[in-house]
Amino acid sequence: MDDVVILTMSEFGRTARENGTRGTDHGHANAMFVLGNSVKGGKVYADWKGLTNDKLYEGRDLDVTTDFRDVFGEIAYKHLGNKNLDKIFPNYSVTPSKFRGFLS
Repeated sequence: MDDVVILTMSEFGRTARENGTRGTDHGHANAMFVLGNSVKGGKVYADWKGLTNDKLYEGRDLDVTTDFRDVFGEIAYKHLGNKNLDKIFPNYSVTPSKFRGFLS
């Protein structure tokens, strides 16, 4: 597992409350999971605002607080050793200052 980092994510968000069809589909944000020996686990890396209506995006969805490219960028930079992140994410500035520090 020292050579492995697994990242799961979805572009399909979930609502914080049931929608009109009693589901939680078509939300704005969701969670990403990162696994591997180099992951500093046991922590949620997020800007958690809570679930009250005034903290939700449009009063119903979790708000996006972390750009997925920053998470992918940290893995590419630290785990894969790719320092040319502008080649992976053209027109987006991924820099180590944006990393969350979840990898050792």
